[in-house]
Order: sequence, then C-alpha cells, then structure tokens
Amino acid sequence: MGTSDPVLRTLGDDAEDVREWLRAAAAGFLQPAVSEDELRTRAGAVDPERTQGAYADGRCVATCRTFAQRLTLPGGRDVPCSAVTHVTVTATHRRRGLMSAMLRRALRAAKERGEVCASLIAAEYPIYGRHGFGPATRATDFRVDLTRAGLDRAGLDRTRATGPEAGHVELVAPEELRTVGPPLHQRFRALPTSAGAIDRSTRWWLAHTGGLRYPGDERPDLFHAVYRDRDGTAQGIASYRHDRRWANSLPAGTLHVDELTAVTAEAELALWHYLLSVDWTVTVCADRRAPDDVLPLLLPDPRAARINRHHDLLWLRPLDVPALLSARDYRTAGNLVLEVHDEAGLAGGRYALDAVGAQGARCEPTTLTADLTLGVSELGSLCLGEESAGRLLRLGRLDEHRPGAADHADLLLRTDRRPWCQDMF
Repeated sequence: MGTSDPVLRTLGDDAEDVREWLRAAAAGFLQPAVSEDELRTRAGAVDPERTQGAYADGRCVATCRTFAQRLTLPGGRDVPCSAVTHVTVTATHRRRGLMSAMLRRALRAAKERGEVCASLIAAEYPIYGRHGFGPATRATDFRVDLTRAGLDRAGLDRTRATGPEAGHVELVAPEELRTVGPPLHQRFRALPTSAGAIDRSTRWWLAHTGGLRYPGDERPDLFHAVYRDRDGTAQGIASYRHDRRWANSLPAGTLHVDELTAVTAEAELALWHYLLSVDWTVTVCADRRAPDDVLPLLLPDPRAARINRHHDLLWLRPLDVPALLSARDYRTAGNLVLEVHDEAGLAGGRYALDAVGAQGARCEPTTLTADLTLGVSELGSLCLGEESAGRLLRLGRLDEHRPGAADHADLLLRTDRRPWCQDMF
C-alpha cells in the first residue's frame, strides 16, 4: 500500500504521462502487463484534456476518461453526450472514494461543456445508479439452431424479404466497408426509430475492419456483406465470422454475427436471410441485438432462436433535462410536470414538458405542481422510452402526485421500436 494520499489530476500532454495512465487502466482491468507497442497504439484514443487519474507515490492508481459522443433520441435527432469509459481503481487503493471523485469531476466538466447527458456501459450493475445513471437500452443475445428452424436451406423464400424491387447482397473488402459503412451508419442513426444509437469514429471503423490492431489482438478477420438496392445504393451492412468446424465428416460450424445495420426493412430482412443460409453452418449466434429484433419471426419455428442473454447495455445520466427532453419526439401530444431529484446538483429541478407529438416538445423550469417526482437515474432509464413509469411506480422508485400521471408519462415517452445500442465503448 502507498504512503501518500492519492491526488486527482487531469493528464498532461507528455507521452509518458499517457503511458503511465494506460498501465494503470490495464492493471485496473486485471491485465498484468501492457507492451510498449500496445501502449503506443492505445494512446491515440486518449484525449488528455478529458482524461484524469489519481496519483500516489508517483504512480497512477485510478483512471477515468470521457470522449465526445452523439446520441440519437426518439425521432432521429441527436444530442451531444459525454461517454464515460476506462473507469478503474487499482486493487491497492479501493474504498477510498477515488471513483466517485473522478466521476463527479467528469460530470461537472461535461455539464460545463454543454453535453446534455453522459453515457456508459456498466461492467457491474450496482455501481452507477448512485451517480445518476440509469439503464436506458437493453440488448438480446440470440443463438439460432438452424437444424430446428425449419428453413429451406436450398432456397429461402427471399420474396417475403425483398419484394419486387429486390436488390442484392455482395461481399466487400474491408477497405470498401470503410467507405460504405460510415455514411450508412449516419443514415441509420437519423431514422426516427433509432433511439439509443451512437456515432462511430474513424478509429472505430479501422478497428472493426482490421485496419487497426493492438499487439496481441487475436480477433479473427470478419467477412463484410453489403445489401444494395435495385439502384445500387447501399442500404444495409453485416459483418460476421465463421468457425468452420466439422464433426464426423459433417459441417458443424457456427456463424457469429458481429453487426447488422440496415436503413430499410428490405435490407434488414435480406441480410438476415443471407446470414441464415451460409453453407457449413448449423448455428448462428447474434449478440447485442435489439430486444425486439425481427430475427426470431423470420424463422418458421421462432423457438429455434434461443435467447442466451437479455441484458442492460447503454446507461444514461441526464445533465440538462430541458435540452434532453426538448430534442426528442413523442407518441402523442400532452403535458407533464416532473420533479427531478439529483444529489449531485447537476440536473435537479421541476420541469414542465409540453409535448406536441412527432413535432417535438418544449421543456423548461416551472413552479407548477409536479405530476411525478423521480430521481435523475430513473429519468435516465425513461428518457429513450425503454423503461415504464408505471413499473417504476409499482416498485416505489417514483412518486405520483396526480392519479394516472405515470400512465400518461408512458403514453408520451414509450416508443414503438425499443431503443437499441449495439456498440460497446
């Protein structure tokens, strides 16, 4: 154990400062050592001005960083968000309040920058609720047993998926996906039904297509498929790998879907039909899919798509309630007054929401009597439409001051398609 009390500070521009921080982050994630090559590669993702560490006896013992993110809200508009990642505390310095102190600093800085919320992927569920984060999207891991699915592998009924204006699926090289993928993903994020989607950096696309590899990274290369419509315009992409396994002279392979993103229903169905018909495959695994993905209902026997796991993914922490609630669309017109409690003093207050349906809303501070009182983490779970105010009421996690207010909140806030984020960060 060190002899001095840890001191929090933001990183400097010195390369060694960044490398020491990366070493501490690796130790916090229980990686015993990081090579110099890996440190140099990973340093490119670190913005020192948004990165902080706790230092004791000349060593970094806790880490936290953020980066700018764009988050899509119901209706297709996006807002600036502060993505929180690399939150670690070395085992020698746990239970000293270092993580809490770093998060408080990070959230205050995000508020000052004008980011309307913060996001993270929670490694452990119980930690982040006390800092105002709430689970805002969920994901489902599917495992499809093709031997039970009832599909005609010799000729899937593609007319159901594609219709008379059918396009085609083609395999493309990683370099081409780096050209096709980014604008298509931007179009996907702008769809009214894409709540929960986040933007992807150039570095993300390089890593996804094998153009950026960390030393020791043994991930297999992916196949990349693009669906083009009749006019040749890319409308969907899918990336996958195959284990090419055989047993007793019979194919027993598993196809792993790394991602599938489509901007039209035709593209989505055509790509699924393609993936479900790849030769030498008896199992298709698709992780982090939308909880209401169409995949099971594409199968003659939907029970063949077994749910391996249904889990929380993106967590949100509101920082500017009026900006957050004004930027999204609503299922219908209506009014709601929310009393938001925030122990950190960043987003608390009473707010009047005047929703006008798909045309957006106006939200501003008010002195009107509150319809509902809730914590900021509960608002984080509600703001994309995933959670139910009625369920939170039954759990005692919000208070209803006007009869039926929770049901009215659900009528306003819930979405036809559930919010979905398929990206880790």
